[in-house]
Amino acid sequence: MSRRRGDTVRRRLLITASAAAVALSSTILPGSLAMGESGHGTVSDTPFGTPTDDKPDPGRSITAVRGDRASNWAEQTGSEVLARHGMVATSQPLAAQAGLDILKRGGNAADAAVATAAMLGVVEPYSAGIGGDMFMLYYSAKDRHLYGLNASGWAPRSWTPEYFKKLGYDADTGVPLYGVHSITVPGAVDGWDQLLRRFGTMDFDQVLKPAITTAEQGYGLTERIHRDWEYMEEDLAQDPDSVKTFLVDGKAPPLYSNVRNPDLAKAYRTLASRGRDAFYKGPIADAILAKVNRLGAKWVPSDLADFRSEWVTPISTTYKGYEVFQTPPNSQGFATLEMLNIVEQCGPRLGYDLAALGPRSATFWQVLVEAKKLAFSDLEAHNADPRFERVPLDRLLSKQYAASLCGKISLTQARAPEIKTVHHGDTVYLTVGDRWGNMVSFIYSIYDYFGSQITVPGYGFPLQDRGNLFSLDPASPNVVAPRKRPFHTIIPAFVMKNGKPLLAFGTMSGDEQPQAQVQEIVNMVDLGMNVQAAGDAARFHHDQATDELDLESGLYDLVGEQLAAWGQKPVRANGDLMGGYQALLFTPDPAAKPPQGGGIDGDPPVNGMYRAGSDFRKDGQAVGW
Repeated sequence: MSRRRGDTVRRRLLITASAAAVALSSTILPGSLAMGESGHGTVSDTPFGTPTDDKPDPGRSITAVRGDRASNWAEQTGSEVLARHGMVATSQPLAAQAGLDILKRGGNAADAAVATAAMLGVVEPYSAGIGGDMFMLYYSAKDRHLYGLNASGWAPRSWTPEYFKKLGYDADTGVPLYGVHSITVPGAVDGWDQLLRRFGTMDFDQVLKPAITTAEQGYGLTERIHRDWEYMEEDLAQDPDSVKTFLVDGKAPPLYSNVRNPDLAKAYRTLASRGRDAFYKGPIADAILAKVNRLGAKWVPSDLADFRSEWVTPISTTYKGYEVFQTPPNSQGFATLEMLNIVEQCGPRLGYDLAALGPRSATFWQVLVEAKKLAFSDLEAHNADPRFERVPLDRLLSKQYAASLCGKISLTQARAPEIKTVHHGDTVYLTVGDRWGNMVSFIYSIYDYFGSQITVPGYGFPLQDRGNLFSLDPASPNVVAPRKRPFHTIIPAFVMKNGKPLLAFGTMSGDEQPQAQVQEIVNMVDLGMNVQAAGDAARFHHDQATDELDLESGLYDLVGEQLAAWGQKPVRANGDLMGGYQALLFTPDPAAKPPQGGGIDGDPPVNGMYRAGSDFRKDGQAVGW
């Protein structure tokens, strides 16, 4: 089955399909069950959940109901994870463990973040990898300062509107979604290098070892990752190198099978021995150039060789006394901040209180959805590479501007988006805290599933398709240009209180990221949820292009009818569009000894407690020691 952007119908049908499977499996048909060898009763066709040819996804036929949690909020999927020496939270357990191993070996948050990211490139290759980009917020305990890093790649020198016009693309079609003409220069490797050089204590050789071992020896393919992989079989089949790397007999590797990627291990070994220049000037660069130009691109060596990431000043606003930080444009982070401003400023003006309303109120969700529409219209109108275009953040992020928008919000009537846009995609997010108090909020991606779906031969990674997010409209600030960075969806978030670090968090999945981040902050600040509960709670995803409002099933049942009466377009959906959230909260302990520098085994733990949560919608895990 081919997966295409905007294919929300598929995601919604999964709910219906699952329900049908349950109904079918609840009906005992003559001859459908066989007696066990002992004659004592029937035996499942898939004991221990083992897939068969007839039932490749055994979990879909389960008819049991979920058990009950014994304490606190019954719907929470588990307790927060607590630790003091270090913590990692991300969307795949092996990746979280890779980062934790680095922390245990004396590495700091920067070292562990790169190790975790490298492992994610192995185990979630359709979401992220060295063919993609990254953004990061890093709190340095030594400096008591929050730093930002923009490691998003730029367009090759050949890219102009005229270049795409000759290929048959214009303002209506936009830059293609897949293929060689969607690929921009990958920034992630340079970002890893800059992070390690500025804040790390280890080099590539040390932090890439866990990922190299796993790529060579293999890892088990989980249910969630297998399902996502399946959707891309038809698309991957168009590129022989993608077929060789990511398909088995033309299909996704089987569920629970052992998956190896020796070519990616080779790429990581090359980086470990030769450094980041191997990617931008050396053998990996040569392989990238040869592949894209063979397919019709017009890249030159300097497109890669000249690229450098950029250290940036984080942007911020306050929300009810908390300081919320994002990376600046070309990332979409300012949409989160504007949305928070609107929610905060319009409460007293329109007469609502989110805490008093609570999440069982349709008005609660009406406010958030309408604020999202307004913020995303500004996002589409203004977001661009600030090296090329001025983005008026002083105005957009002011409380006065947010207050001026309150007249556009009705508590009982939906308003169509002023500007329509769609920016889906998939991503990985990770957060790390170490024993010295350093905290990192880190996100990276190849954009759509398997990016451009073009794989670099001999090195086992797909190239991103971030170029699709450029505009071909000459009036757009985001119009394509040589060496320009496109509109970017991935955004790490950070929260401080009175200038002190509090929370590193993020949510993956394209345009869901700003709207989910706001929902999660509201859950924690207004509704008092802990960091695990904030991610477990039902979320919405509003599509700015279609104006459809996806609500997770329980939320749809609760408020969907009322929202529809107010003119919203609610759709019953599952968690596929809701992204994957990870969060790391630091609670200081005034009586604890302040953390020490260095990296020796005798260093005490951080002077407080890390509390982490991970999203059940992915394969996420928070781990600490």
